Amino acid sequence: MNSPSKNRGFSLIELMIGIALGLLVVAGVGTIFANNYRTRSETEKTNLQIENGRYATQLLTDEMRMAGYYGELSPVSVPTPTALPDPCDSTTATLISSVALPVQGVDNATAALSCISDLKSGTDIFVDRRASSCVQGMPGCTGGSYVYFQTALCSTSAGQYLISAGTGLNLTAKDCVTQADIRSYRTNIYFIANNNQAGDGIPTLKVAELGSAGFTITPLVAGIDQLQIEYGIDTNGDSIPDVYASDPGSYGGCTGVACQNNWRNVVTARLYILARNTQSSPGFSDTHVYTAGGNTYGPYNDAYKRHLYTSLIRFNNIAGRLE
Repeated sequence: MNSPSKNRGFSLIELMIGIALGLLVVAGVGTIFANNYRTRSETEKTNLQIENGRYATQLLTDEMRMAGYYGELSPVSVPTPTALPDPCDSTTATLISSVALPVQGVDNATAALSCISDLKSGTDIFVDRRASSCVQGMPGCTGGSYVYFQTALCSTSAGQYLISAGTGLNLTAKDCVTQADIRSYRTNIYFIANNNQAGDGIPTLKVAELGSAGFTITPLVAGIDQLQIEYGIDTNGDSIPDVYASDPGSYGGCTGVACQNNWRNVVTARLYILARNTQSSPGFSDTHVYTAGGNTYGPYNDAYKRHLYTSLIRFNNIAGRLE
């Protein structure tokens, strides 16, 4: 017969000890899992912020480098407009006079232009004007609903140009018979909006693009908290910046055409982009102070992590034609 001691189970004390040990193991594993999850979540937020900040910087850098490209036309011969044009004015007369100013901006804007909405107050607005790098009709050059640009190359009309929504483009090439190339004409207005989607509270870099039916606003990069630009002005015609100003249109106390000429002589830009996480980080408080374009921002004392990106950009098509 089996001994009674061999058939008995765990005692209550042994069972409680076993459960306690098991709970300790589960708690330890759970803590490790929770920490790993938080670490992975914060890493993903940071990676997204870095990606967005770099992408916004590269996007604006590429666009600035293309500003002032007008195909065969050199805007040096284009008269300076007597007044600073409204970037939202899409009438033919204003578009034609604006060719002389491929770069324009608003410093620390507090009021939105008529063609943009939801502007984040205190951020810069950047406007660039250019023609497409491809010619209409070439493979891969899509037209879309654009305004079009054409330059005359015939010796009797060289230097003339037309901007139209698609009619009256009758300038000719060098042989004075063949129709000159037609390119889409771009006016792009970059700005920071308070929201990516209505009411989400995520500051976002957006662009208002000129088309045949007016301007269309497109979100580009979410989580862009601040945009600041300092413009390098060439004051002596050597295509090298001599001074930097946040608003060339008021630099040196200029008046009249002199202010438009300051914009016309912009050859470089210092770009500052402050990117933040699109999601908050529990337990974190942003106590940093960020300096951008002579302005300081922060401490925000909120739960969003931020990083400031800077870049120095040369307006190749403007500076190159001043040399």
